[in-house]
Amino acid sequence: MKPVDNAVTHVPVNSDIKKSVPWIYYVIFFAVLNESVFNVSTPNIAQQFNLDAAGVSWVVTIFFIVFGMGMVIFGKLSDMYSIKKLITIGIVVYSLGSVVGFALQSWYPGVIISRALQGAGGSAIPALIFVMVARFFTANERGKLFGIITSTVSFAVGIGPVLGGYIAGTFHWAFLFLIPLPVLVALPFFRKLLPDEQRGAGKLDIVGAVLLGIVVAMLILFTTESAWIYLLAALIALILFIVHIRRAKEPFVDPALFVNPLYRTGLIIGFLIFGTVMSIMFVIPLMLNKVYGLSAENIGLIMFPGAISAVVFGRVAGNMTVKRGSHYVVYLGLALIALSLLLQSSSIGLWVWYIGAALILMYIGFSFMQTALTESVTQILPGHQIGVGMGLFNMTSTISGAVVTALVAKMMEQELFAFPLHPILSDSRAYMYGNMILILCFIVVASALLYFFSFGKKQPQPVNEPV
Repeated sequence: MKPVDNAVTHVPVNSDIKKSVPWIYYVIFFAVLNESVFNVSTPNIAQQFNLDAAGVSWVVTIFFIVFGMGMVIFGKLSDMYSIKKLITIGIVVYSLGSVVGFALQSWYPGVIISRALQGAGGSAIPALIFVMVARFFTANERGKLFGIITSTVSFAVGIGPVLGGYIAGTFHWAFLFLIPLPVLVALPFFRKLLPDEQRGAGKLDIVGAVLLGIVVAMLILFTTESAWIYLLAALIALILFIVHIRRAKEPFVDPALFVNPLYRTGLIIGFLIFGTVMSIMFVIPLMLNKVYGLSAENIGLIMFPGAISAVVFGRVAGNMTVKRGSHYVVYLGLALIALSLLLQSSSIGLWVWYIGAALILMYIGFSFMQTALTESVTQILPGHQIGVGMGLFNMTSTISGAVVTALVAKMMEQELFAFPLHPILSDSRAYMYGNMILILCFIVVASALLYFFSFGKKQPQPVNEPV
C-alpha cells in the first residue's frame, strides 16, 4: 500500500487554503491560552464571591468539561458539515462567552455560564484545526504544520499563568474574559479562504454525546471532590455509553475506533504524557514558592524560557518528523521529558536556574512528542474516522490535564511522598516534590516502552482512504 500523498479527495489543497495557515496558528494560540489563564486568578475570585476552594474550582473545572466534550462533538460534526461553517459557529460562541463573562462579572453563576460558553466555542478551534490539517494538507506539510501548532499550544499553556497573573494583578480578574476576543479578527479570513465542502449526510448521536459528557464530568468531579459517588456514576455512564454505541445506527463514537490497537495506545500515551506535563506545571510553581520562597513574578521568570523554547523547537519537531519519521521524534521527545524530570527531581534545593534549564528540556521534549504522536495517530486513522478520532484524542489529552493534576494535588495535600526516597535529596522540604516528580519520570519511561512495544520502529502505513 502506497502512502497517501494527500489525504483529501473532495477538496484539493490550493493556494487559498495555504493562505489560512498563519490564521491557524493565531486562533489555536487564543483557544489554548484560555485553558490556563484563569488558574492563577482563582484566589481573587474566591475572595470576591466568598467561596471555598471547591466552589471556586468550578471556574476551571466547567471549562475543562465543556472544552473536552466540545472537541469530540465538533470533530464528529466535521464529518457531516463543512469546517467553514463549524469554525464560524465556534469563534462566535467563544467570543460571546467572553463578552457575557465580562458583563456578568459580579454574578458568580453568570461567570460559570460564561466559562461554559467559552469552553463550548473554544473547543471548536483545536478540534477543527487538527481535522483541517489532516484533511487539506499532504503528509509532508502535515508534519511541519503539526510541529508549529504543537509549539504554539505549548507556548500558550506556559504563558497562560504568567499573562493571567499580570492582568489579574494589574487590572482585575474579569479582564481575563476579554483575552479571547482577538480571535474574531480571523473569522473573515476563514470565511474567505476555507472551501465550501459538500460533506456526507449524517446525524449527531445526542444520547451518546450526553453519556460521554457524563463520564467526563463525573471523572473530573471525582478527582477534584474525592467523592466515590462520582466515580460510581462515571462507571455506570461508561457502561451505558459502551452498550449504546454498539447498538446505535450512527454512534457518537464508532466502536471500530477502539478495535485499532495503535489508536488505543495513542490515546493512553497522550493521556499519560499530557497529564504528566500539566501536573508539572502545577507542582513547579508551588515548589518554587515553598522551597525557594519565590514570588509569582519570579516564578514566571523561571518558567518563561521553557515556554519560549517551545515556539522555536516546535518548527524543528515538524521538520524532523518529515525527515526522520514520527517514531524517531516520539522517542526523542519522551527521552527529553524523562531526562528533564530526572534533573528537576534531583535539583530541588540547588541553584534555582537548574530547575529553569530542566524545564526548557521538558518543553522541547513535549513539543517533539506531541507533534510526532499526533502525526502517528493521524496516519493510522481511516479517512471517515479522522474527525471524531482526532476529537477524541484531543479530548483525552485535555481531560488528562485536569484529572492527573487533581490526583497530584490530592497526594500533595496528604503529603503521601514526604519521606526520603530519592537517593540524591537530603533536604526534607524537597522530599515530597522530588519524589513526586521522580514518579512522573517513571510514568514517561513506561509510556516510551508502551509506544515501542505497540508501534515499534517501523513507520505506520497511512490508511489509503478518502476523507
